[in-house]
Amino acid sequence: MPKFHKILTVWYQQNARDLPWRAKNDPYFVWVSEIILQQTRVDQGTAYFLRFVERFPDVKSLASAPENEVLKVWQGLGYYSRARNMHAAARQIMNEFNGLFPDTYINIVHLKGIGSYTAAAIASIAFGLPYAAIDGNVYRVLSRVFGIVTPIDSSKGKKEFSVLANQLLDLQNPAIFNVALMEFGALQCTPRNPDCSRCPFQDQCLAFAHNEIAKLPAKSKQTSVKNRFFNYLLIRQSKFIYLEKRLENDIWRNLYQFPLIESPKALTNVEILTNEEFRSIFKGIKIVIDSITPEIIHVLTHQKLHVRFIEITILNPETSFPWIRVLPDDVHEYPVPKLIDNFLLGNTGNKLP
Repeated sequence: MPKFHKILTVWYQQNARDLPWRAKNDPYFVWVSEIILQQTRVDQGTAYFLRFVERFPDVKSLASAPENEVLKVWQGLGYYSRARNMHAAARQIMNEFNGLFPDTYINIVHLKGIGSYTAAAIASIAFGLPYAAIDGNVYRVLSRVFGIVTPIDSSKGKKEFSVLANQLLDLQNPAIFNVALMEFGALQCTPRNPDCSRCPFQDQCLAFAHNEIAKLPAKSKQTSVKNRFFNYLLIRQSKFIYLEKRLENDIWRNLYQFPLIESPKALTNVEILTNEEFRSIFKGIKIVIDSITPEIIHVLTHQKLHVRFIEITILNPETSFPWIRVLPDDVHEYPVPKLIDNFLLGNTGNKLP
């Protein structure tokens, strides 16, 4: 087992990427990078990381910012609950730890939105504490090298991998070990078509020996995808349009969008215009339907959104609605889902007229 971390360290020294959060082992930088990279590739996440720490360079600046601003800077990354949790955790650090990032695993994992993996990563990388950080890359490498077929999404599998990772951990340098193992999974032992011919673990990799690279890591659960049908109302009145804030405990909570009619199935143009909710909104109001877009598919991790935009002009200037009235050029001041942002920009990058 000591041979494992020695081989891994040599590989890392030769192949490590120059990434901005590695310039110094600042726990705040480690935290921000780990949260961003949990569902985002490094090549995409780097720009978001730089933008985030430029606006919020430390815990204090993040804690003191209004939530809308945090969500706006986060816009495009998705998983907005993570941004809200980071904001809450920053305030927690200010209130409970006098603004100093906690330096023990127990206190780190106590922070809002930080689980065992992120706590282990921060504890080991920033403070040199002996905790193995196990992410998807680590599951993949260990399952292949050691031929572990136990599903990684089972309680038995999580325990088995945790025991192994902590046995392998280089106690003298847990930071390098954890970063190197994650880097190895990202660059060398990739999900598809790993370069086994240049792998330093080829002679001891059980998955390679038994031709089971593609089968590992194993999972027991099939991810189900929910279909949802969104009909957005882009309402123009004079020179204004309308936005509403999503307040439900659902995707994009506290982000802004066009007024939404969600339907149980895809609606035809006629069904949209005769929909009971649509008719209730515009009862007694003179309107012109400018356009109805074809269906746009927007895929999230566990949801598939079927989206249409109905562009409407209000002819009654005195009509009021229970939404926020904004100028089109001011929409950029509000945090909106990527789906809305893409529609506003259009395929050519032009703003909404």
